[in-house]
Amino acid sequence: MSEREGGTKMKAGEGGKKPHKNKPTSEKYKLYKVSGDSVKREAKFCPRCGPGVFLGGGLNRLHCGKCKYTEFNKK
Repeated sequence: MSEREGGTKMKAGEGGKKPHKNKPTSEKYKLYKVSGDSVKREAKFCPRCGPGVFLGGGLNRLHCGKCKYTEFNKK
């Protein structure tokens, strides 16, 4: 048996590492569609920040996390 810090002992077969868990895939891949050689962007861009910054969807609005621009959906 080996000793840990503080003098406590480990039992035989007890490892120090946790088993690896696979991370969920990123949500950013849902913003694009690939067809042939071209890429189509599905989400709307922020009018202030320009191309490359998407507007995130809320309950009844679209919001830019970078510059705080908000568009409200009409009923």
